[in-house]
Amino acid sequence: MNSQGQTIKKSKFKNLKTTGLFIFKIKFIMYSLVNILPANATTSEPVFSIVHTQENSNQWTGIENRLRSVGVKYCVISLDSVRSAADWGDRPVLFLPNVENLTPGQAIALEEWMRKGGRLIASGSVGSSSPSGVRQLLQTLLGGYWAFSLDSPQKLQPSSSKNWESQDNLSGTVRGGVVIPNTLNSQAAAVWNTKDNSAAVLTTERSTLFGWRWGVDAASGAEIDTAWLKAALNRHLKKFSIFINKVPEASSNCSTSVAAASSRESGRGGEGNRGRVGEGKRGTEGEWERGRNSSTSSTSPSPHPRPLPSNTFLRSDEAIDQLEHRVRLDVIPNSNAPISRSEAIALQQQLENLIGRVESAHLAAAAYNGNSVSVKAQETQFASTKSGAPPVVSTEKALVQAREVVKNLQQLIAQKKYAQARSTWLMAKASLWQQFPVDRRLAQPEIRAIWLDRGTIVRAGSDRGLAQIFDRLAQAGINTVFFETVNSGYTIYPSQVAPQQNPLIRGWDPLAAAVKLAHARGMELHAWVWTFAAGNQRHNQILNTNPNYPGPVLAAHPDWAGYDHRGRMIPLGQGKPFFDPANPQVRQYLLRLYEEIVTRYQVDGLQLDYIRYPFQDPGAGRSYGYGQAARAQFQELTGVDPMKISPKQGELWRKWTEFRTERVNSFVAEVSQHLRAKRPNLILSAAVFPLPEQERIQKIQQHWEVWARQGDIDLIIPMTYAQDTLRFERLAQPWIASTKLGSTLLIPGIRLLALPTVGAFDQIQLVRDLPISGYALFAADNFNNDLQKVFSRTQGREQGTQQEPIPLRQPFAAAAARYNALLREWKFVLQNDQLRLPGTTMSEFNAQAEVLQSALNNLAAEPNASKLLAARATLVRFQFQFRIWMRLQAAENPYQVKAWENRLGAIERLLRYGERTAQH
Repeated sequence: MNSQGQTIKKSKFKNLKTTGLFIFKIKFIMYSLVNILPANATTSEPVFSIVHTQENSNQWTGIENRLRSVGVKYCVISLDSVRSAADWGDRPVLFLPNVENLTPGQAIALEEWMRKGGRLIASGSVGSSSPSGVRQLLQTLLGGYWAFSLDSPQKLQPSSSKNWESQDNLSGTVRGGVVIPNTLNSQAAAVWNTKDNSAAVLTTERSTLFGWRWGVDAASGAEIDTAWLKAALNRHLKKFSIFINKVPEASSNCSTSVAAASSRESGRGGEGNRGRVGEGKRGTEGEWERGRNSSTSSTSPSPHPRPLPSNTFLRSDEAIDQLEHRVRLDVIPNSNAPISRSEAIALQQQLENLIGRVESAHLAAAAYNGNSVSVKAQETQFASTKSGAPPVVSTEKALVQAREVVKNLQQLIAQKKYAQARSTWLMAKASLWQQFPVDRRLAQPEIRAIWLDRGTIVRAGSDRGLAQIFDRLAQAGINTVFFETVNSGYTIYPSQVAPQQNPLIRGWDPLAAAVKLAHARGMELHAWVWTFAAGNQRHNQILNTNPNYPGPVLAAHPDWAGYDHRGRMIPLGQGKPFFDPANPQVRQYLLRLYEEIVTRYQVDGLQLDYIRYPFQDPGAGRSYGYGQAARAQFQELTGVDPMKISPKQGELWRKWTEFRTERVNSFVAEVSQHLRAKRPNLILSAAVFPLPEQERIQKIQQHWEVWARQGDIDLIIPMTYAQDTLRFERLAQPWIASTKLGSTLLIPGIRLLALPTVGAFDQIQLVRDLPISGYALFAADNFNNDLQKVFSRTQGREQGTQQEPIPLRQPFAAAAARYNALLREWKFVLQNDQLRLPGTTMSEFNAQAEVLQSALNNLAAEPNASKLLAARATLVRFQFQFRIWMRLQAAENPYQVKAWENRLGAIERLLRYGERTAQH
């Protein structure tokens, strides 16, 4: 056995007397817990492993100098030698310093190694140059990810935690980046001294992530690097016994130098590059923020610098896919891996919320249809339900069983029956998913939007084919269509402004047909346009043209293009060239194009997509926006060509980021002012990324909070695309709760691709229980027959009934209708003795509810300023009293009461939106 690197033979233990043995153990435990890694003690056997790669080889002198200061021995593992979990070594802790490139096989092996008990420390933008799936897996293992580099060095301040209190030199000035948590048990162990105190070090039970490039003099000093590594090692080794346990079934090979590790690697027959996926030339592009180690002297040999490894670049299309992986709580069947306390709480909360959504949906259906709630067996099943799903039981029984799982989950985990806990949890979820009332009308008035994509339009081929699509959508209750009108630089209609109609459309004007078809069915038709994205390599493949063709506009005006810092029009790894938003000719062209659309066609709105720059990572040498006009304007403002600055020049780089962001902001304001002068009732919307605000500004210069707050945009649609309801909620919640949007409405986007029908319905039910007024589906191409059937029954238009108001167009009427739906639910639960209110409170509740109903109905019937003021005042007063009235009910059914409060909040937002749009 090992402890503090000292080997104690078993025979010595046998010779100790019982009392002496007991005292020895106590003293040893106390010593180990106080200080596992004495500052001046060098252990005789390695206690952790560190990974050497081609990427960090030119940094190894600085890394090695710091390792010697830590005072413990370590193993060196060559990344190219890793093929399996065993190859990560048998030491309990593994350190990945500044490792950006792992193969899928290496990442999977790392996950297996950690599942067997290994602990991981990493630094820098770990995995950022790896394939998408690897990045996602690493984010899960580390509990977060490197988001973006900071403009300038910042003060690093540790959080108050018992894990760090005994360690000196943890504070200091460091050049690093923001790391963002994406699991429920991630914690910020240190923060940057920035306005939002963004995270600098992330920890989970099994990992630590440093938000800077460890061992690089240009990033941090040796003292702070050494202190943080000591602190992390102490923290993770305390998770083991007082002896240094080894990871089961892992290799005992341990090289103590790079030369030995390289020798072992070469003995593998040159297999080091096997399995690498999608890599391209990196060159020196990563040196802006990474910085080469300036130290040239060392007492031990350092490896010769090797060429930097190949690199993959972030595709803008992949960026949407990665958003959902910022929040993960995957439940793997039959896994007996330990479940932490925070994970157990999260599992319970997920199941409780799903129970709440099922009950809420049944209550809405029962109140609308006038039948009993939560007692009928679910007759309609989803066609997409897998054959392995549990048999259908009654809703009442399924709810009882699910509550029993919630109740027993903690006990199973305490008994370490982890696989059984996961199994029962998954069965309960599957059973509940079958209980949604998908055979009855339950929807309230809401925005039900869908993106009608170019491919679906092209396949329709004619007015008749397009009519069939609109018939399906109308029958399903969709009331707003975002019709793809400008894509890849082409218009879908014959334009007098744009150089070319889409070649896939011949002798046909789909936009004219779509406007007529939508209005005939009582639907809104909004023209969906690509703003600054000017071409598309994928579209070029469809047209069988040159892959690098920049689109018809940039082909005619190459000086309108934006470029990356290497002078490329199309950034590496991204398939779209972009316009330069600073170019006045570009701005004038787009304004004329949009004016043509909204004046030639009676579209109800215009939606701006790609209203941003391409994705960038300045810290890794990837930046964009260097069009001719942008460079000239910035140089006139500052006297400096932006091509000659880097993120290391903090204040100047901040001005460059602000310059580009402002060019996007001002264009949105210009579009709003110009088009509303032509069409005052035009609704403007934007499809945006739900990245954290500062990260978004750094990466794509998209600051949509400003557009909303200034009233330039009526509707913000964050692309909150996720494959399960938890991820969807975590992506959408910050923006739903945001106070930075003024009176602009927000509805989340739901991506239908690969999403099961029941999963889509679950996400929509969550939307209906939140303080928002609808959703948008991406896209019509994935709107299958299962969804068509479910939507037709639950939200489709009923024969002989009056068309319900669309919140975007009739906010006051929609507010009144939504409140009347709430009244029906309260009346229903009162009649069924399911509302816990004392007698005196009941009469007051009923009276005030009627007062609010009257105020909202009066406003809807005849909108004016005085009635709006009266309705808002009455609503605010009712909301305050509602929380008091519902105290007892909230203790019994907190989810439903919160859902009611949220729906009152949605009504309040509709009143504010209506007040602003009335001024148009």
